Amino acid sequence: MSDSNDRRPLAVFDIDNTLADTDHRQHFLEGRPRDWDGFFGAAPADPPLARGVALAVEQAADCEVVYLTGRPERCRADTQEWLTRHGLPEGRVWMRGNQDRRPARTTKLEVLRRISRGREVRMLVDDDELVCRAARAAGFTVVLADWAADAPELKSAQEGEGRT
Repeated sequence: MSDSNDRRPLAVFDIDNTLADTDHRQHFLEGRPRDWDGFFGAAPADPPLARGVALAVEQAADCEVVYLTGRPERCRADTQEWLTRHGLPEGRVWMRGNQDRRPARTTKLEVLRRISRGREVRMLVDDDELVCRAARAAGFTVVLADWAADAPELKSAQEGEGRT
């Protein structure tokens, strides 16, 4: 973990479909009701997305890398193990509460505002266009992670159900 006195700029990375390829687990979201336990339970098997991982490693040269995910808190151990296994820089992982169903654009912007007090946020890297639009409107520099396969079920879950 970085020193608490670290004053380097922050580079903030989403995980699902930014660093981790969730394509193999999309089928859990296609039925009704959606199988959230199955969806998150399959996350440790996500292959890394090379472009996202390379960008995080590159940013770690002069930024403190942190992770801002819509995954629920109950996925913390699997998420941290996945980040380590795939060679991602050490960094704080911000997750949503297990019962938080607000849209990703709301929860992520709330965390961005909190962590940017007294710190420069160099960039937010996220695949969710609505999150990116909200962050850009709030004055943050945004990189749209458009390198994953299109995942309409995930996008509707992020925005409509506040789940990822």
